[in-house]
Amino acid sequence: MTTSAREPTIAVLVPCYNEAVTIEAVVRDFKQHLPQATIYVYDNNSKDGTAELAAAAGAVVRRETRQGKGHVMRRMFADIDADIYVMVDGDDTYDAASAPALVAKLREGPLDLVNGARIDTAVAAYRPGHRFGNWLLTSLVINIFGTASKDMLSGYKAMSRRFVKSFPALSTGFEIETELLVHALELKLPAGEIDTPYQERPAGSVSKLRTFHDGARILRLIARQVKEERPLMFFSSVAGVLALISIGIFIPVLLDYYRTGLVLRFPTAILSLGLMLAAMMSFFSGMVLDTVTRGRRELKRLRYLAYDPVP
Repeated sequence: MTTSAREPTIAVLVPCYNEAVTIEAVVRDFKQHLPQATIYVYDNNSKDGTAELAAAAGAVVRRETRQGKGHVMRRMFADIDADIYVMVDGDDTYDAASAPALVAKLREGPLDLVNGARIDTAVAAYRPGHRFGNWLLTSLVINIFGTASKDMLSGYKAMSRRFVKSFPALSTGFEIETELLVHALELKLPAGEIDTPYQERPAGSVSKLRTFHDGARILRLIARQVKEERPLMFFSSVAGVLALISIGIFIPVLLDYYRTGLVLRFPTAILSLGLMLAAMMSFFSGMVLDTVTRGRRELKRLRYLAYDPVP
């Protein structure tokens, strides 16, 4: 395919749940800084008039009834066609003035993902618990999958069409940001990052993020991604643990045998043998699944290549 010389179509994606206090400002600011873009607000069962206020501000408003940011983003990615997608939360904490820079960096590469790394402009903007959790989870992903971002959980991103349309969104909540990053890392897609100001919520606006609950969900997602995208690493680790336990409980049996010439602990010996067999099965399962994962990754790559790069 060849890319025609034209201005790209841009869609600003704003998932919303009870953001009546801020949604008008978000729509207004993005219309000002990205006048060529279409602002899409997907209402996720709000009860405070968010949808009506967004429509009055000039956004295209649609609804997703399945609760959770992941559900909303999956629906947006499926329904909306554009060359460039700018994803942002509806809480007016992200800097709309940075949107042109995100888009420009995406086009200059051309890149498939540009992350807006948050630089807080007020002490209350970024709670210490969230900051530590973000650092911990980002470090974990970097150590397993590679480096692509210093602020993995930022909800402010610019993405290409080929990235969005090849992304198999499976998460249901705030872990969608982690899934996006892992997708880019696994397919080795060109990605970048710029710093963006991050401000505290306006008075009357309440965060939907639950630090421990959502952190636990992100940890589960990372574990699942390791199992699915790095099966040899995952199952080899399980095999190693089982093998160490097997050897550990077999040592007393072996010492008894050297001392008496008899196997005095048959149940322990049988358990040790069973654990070692399980370790071997886990290791070979990882080898088989690693081949399957490579095939899946190749199919996702081919799907990605079916779309033109950013014009």
